[in-house]
Amino acid sequence: MPRVALYARYSSDTQRAASIEDQFRICREHAARQGWTVTACYHDAAISGASTILRPGIQTLLTDARCGKFDLVVAEALDRISRDQADVATLFKHLTFAGLTIVTLAEGEISELHVGLKGTMNALFLKDLAAKTHRGLRGRVEAGKAGGGLCATATTW
Repeated sequence: MPRVALYARYSSDTQRAASIEDQFRICREHAARQGWTVTACYHDAAISGASTILRPGIQTLLTDARCGKFDLVVAEALDRISRDQADVATLFKHLTFAGLTIVTLAEGEISELHVGLKGTMNALFLKDLAAKTHRGLRGRVEAGKAGGGLCATATTW
């Protein structure tokens, strides 16, 4: 019976922390239907999928994968693992070299084709999101409003 690691992520502090548990729940249900045993769960909360470098959850997953702690990685979708084209390819390469398979609920078993196509689409999504964010920030500044997020008060320091 395959040993499974689940991975979940959400991007920003404006999203719900419950997103992690929601993703884990549907991944656990999928694993149970397949007869797989979930042995580990990894997550990154309020961290962009644009890079894996500063994401402790994905870094720990990679370390444990190299140690043979599980056979499969299951996530809701490939963009939960990473939105960066190079990172997706590198993660796929490292996990495949370690003898692991990536399975997502959205795409199924991940292959080189998914890495190329979805990696490109996810990278384009980030580029488009950045342009829209900058457009919105510029509009706020031109309207005389703050162009950034919430400011901390002296009492929260």
